[in-house]
Amino acid sequence: MARRGPLCLGIDPHPELLRAWGLSTDAVGLAAFSELCVAAFQEFAVVKPQVAFFEAYGSAGYAVLERTIADLREAGVLVLADAKRGDIGSTMAAYAAAWAGDSPLAADAVTASPYLGFGSLQPLLDTAREHDRGVFVLAATSNPEGATVQRAVEPGGRTVAQSIVDAAAEVNRATGSGNVGVVVGATLTDPPDVSALDGPVLVPGVGAQGGRPEALAGLGGAAPGQLLPAVSREVLRAGPDLAKLRDAAARMRDAVAHLGGR
Repeated sequence: MARRGPLCLGIDPHPELLRAWGLSTDAVGLAAFSELCVAAFQEFAVVKPQVAFFEAYGSAGYAVLERTIADLREAGVLVLADAKRGDIGSTMAAYAAAWAGDSPLAADAVTASPYLGFGSLQPLLDTAREHDRGVFVLAATSNPEGATVQRAVEPGGRTVAQSIVDAAAEVNRATGSGNVGVVVGATLTDPPDVSALDGPVLVPGVGAQGGRPEALAGLGGAAPGQLLPAVSREVLRAGPDLAKLRDAAARMRDAVAHLGGR
């Protein structure tokens, strides 16, 4: 982020985008879409493939995802797999091996859902730390359905979302690694306090979803350089022209430069 700017670019091969780019809505089109994105984004800091759009094509989609992750990492890009995995026991351990271990799918970081209890993520947190990878834990999302759980108030007055941030902060303090981040939506008017997290904050929803880059500074008490805005549609709709795609990403990087980085 310091060298390449504080921006996370999404690879979201939604069928509508594939069609808009003149590509087929199959694994062939998926591969072409991903290759264009890799070419356009290879000089940026972080790229986030949305796993669901690859998963929709079965094993062929996963093969494209494996190549995409490998190609991005070869270009020096940090890869954040947006898988949002969350389960318990041996199942969570298997997810951890897939996304944060030695699997071909393993990325530099992965998103995770803590809503089976933060402690259920322990196998993933352990595996990520062992392999020097990161975990971004969902804390406060922008979707209206999330509020019924995330903004519920615990005894003592703390919201559930704040309890997730605090649990992540406790892990970072205990390990000294800072490899546990949280996800906080860009359009929230009452985000949790992330000032004591000592880790990164992924901020999805910038651009087409309504989040304004100029309004992000200090979100939830974040320090300069702590926020990582995530942008997908706002940039991807500039494709399939490679130069236009790269330019759209560069403009967005410039728009969030005040948050820290270059």
